[in-house]
Amino acid sequence: MLCYYSKPMINVEITRNGTENSMGTLRRFTKKVQGSGILPRVRSLRYNQRVLSSYKTKMKTLKSLKRKAEVLELIKLGKMQEKTSRYSK
Repeated sequence: MLCYYSKPMINVEITRNGTENSMGTLRRFTKKVQGSGILPRVRSLRYNQRVLSSYKTKMKTLKSLKRKAEVLELIKLGKMQEKTSRYSK
């Protein structure tokens, strides 16, 4: 089993300097977050899918082979048109 959160949690913290306005504080915080590399890591995990089991892979392959055979049969019977490639000349 893969653990996607194996790295320790990174906390980003800044403190407001004496005469610094809120926009400067926010700017420094965003730079610190970008520099820490948190966002690319989270975005890479966002749409991550786990690996299919061998059984599921086998069933998916069998289903696609069955569908291909059905389509070929329908084309031979004239009930379905053969797909032409989009960019053929």
